Amino acid sequence: MNIVVLVKQVPDSGSERALDSSDNTVARASADNVINEMDEYAIEEALTVKESQGGEVTVLTVGPAGATDAIRKALSMGADKAVHVTDDAIHGSCAVQTSAVIAAALAQMEYDLVICGAESTDGQVSVMPALLSERLGVPHLSGARKLTVEGSTLKVERQTDGGFWALEAQTPAIVSTWDTINEPRYPSFKGIMAAKKKPVETKSLADLGVDAGSVGLATATSQVLDFAGRPPKGEGVKVTDEGDGAEKLVGYLAAQKIV
Repeated sequence: MNIVVLVKQVPDSGSERALDSSDNTVARASADNVINEMDEYAIEEALTVKESQGGEVTVLTVGPAGATDAIRKALSMGADKAVHVTDDAIHGSCAVQTSAVIAAALAQMEYDLVICGAESTDGQVSVMPALLSERLGVPHLSGARKLTVEGSTLKVERQTDGGFWALEAQTPAIVSTWDTINEPRYPSFKGIMAAKKKPVETKSLADLGVDAGSVGLATATSQVLDFAGRPPKGEGVKVTDEGDGAEKLVGYLAAQKIV
């Protein structure tokens, strides 16, 4: 089975993140960039399917040159090879434009299954799997907490608030995963060393047949118009217990409309 995993490099959600004041896009160059956390679960699931069904796992990334760090981590976890789409014209692209680029890249690849995280920590729009499903004309099994492969049939348990839905589709298909589906493995030293020798193919928009004028900030369907920093934290309220501490606390919470 040929499996493609979509991987995105994002600013670390645990560190300070910022927008570039020149164009209101994410300041990636100065950020502490890491592989998108949800994508690690997608990688793990792809490797699990490969180990049970055989085949090959290819990582697909759209991003600047520095995104190779995320690619190498995916390869060190066990993926076989990678495709890196990088082009200056992509900067500032919205989800709709990015989906067109990814779809064009997938059209040049052989795949039975595309696995991706349900969302990225920088955008959190959670629409990429559905956009790709529409563009490629293949089924999308979303929100998977469990994936079972039986030949060309994919069975998914979609996580819900009250339990799960049982979904089924034939390959080729797209599966988006939540962080409840598995526990990602840590790259071993052997895997890290092996990743340095695994092939990474770099492609531009021209290689994909995508018009550079159709992507980028100037023609994006959504843009950040303005932003402001988080306001400074105000002083707290100290409640001194003089036998009426509980009453004072309830009074404060009521004034803040918390209770």
